Parts: sequence; structure tokens; C-alpha cells
Amino acid sequence: MGARKKLRADKIKEENKSIAFAKLNNSPISPRKMRLVADLVRGVEVNKALNILQHNAKDASLSLSKLLRSAIANWEAKNEGKSIEDEKLVVKSIEVGSAGMLKRIQTAPQGRAYRVRKRSNHVTIVVDGSK
Repeated sequence: MGARKKLRADKIKEENKSIAFAKLNNSPISPRKMRLVADLVRGVEVNKALNILQHNAKDASLSLSKLLRSAIANWEAKNEGKSIEDEKLVVKSIEVGSAGMLKRIQTAPQGRAYRVRKRSNHVTIVVDGSK
């Protein structure tokens, strides 16, 4: 690696040190239901977001709270010696995308059948600690 490329890589690495992310693949909740809960915590400070998710009655909030805890742990591993209380960690972004569908058949009247699409999703959460 050349000198300028090394300096540029070190600069990018230092900029990304305050950012940590976690990813959840193939969650068996439909993306629409997951987005309803994800919209509640987007842009919120992480302790407040965990509190919101803990007191939410939807099933998607349980998997999102686990994912948020994972992102916080990833941030702590990247930034050893720093605490969450000193840095103001914020949920920078949450992206919910659709994953594969399980296609099932449900019986219908007069010998017909209806297709049931059981949707799943992928979630990516980004936590930012920059001030």
C-alpha cells in the first residue's frame, strides 16, 4: 500500500470509529410491521430508544431491542476505554428491507386454493457516537 493510500485509509478508519452497526437477517416479522417500530426509535438517544422498545407491546420491539444492544456492544468493542454515558450515542439510522417470502397454500371454497405469503425482513441499525 502506498503512503497516500495508507494515510487516506487511516483517516477513514478514524472517522468511522464513532460509528457501529448491527444487522439482523431473515427476521420472521413482516417488513411493514417492523418499520412501524423502527420509526419510533430512529434518531433517538440509545438509552431512551431501549426504554421505548422495552415498553412497546409489539413483537418486533423485542428483536429490535436485541439488535440495538448488539450495536451498542459493537460500539463499545470499537471504542475501548470510552463509556456510553460520556459519549452521546444516537440511533443514526435503521433500515428495514424485505427478505425472502415463504409461499404457502390455504384451502378455499369450491376446490380452489389461496396463496399465503409469509414475509420476512432484514434490519440494519447504525449507532453514532460523534458529538
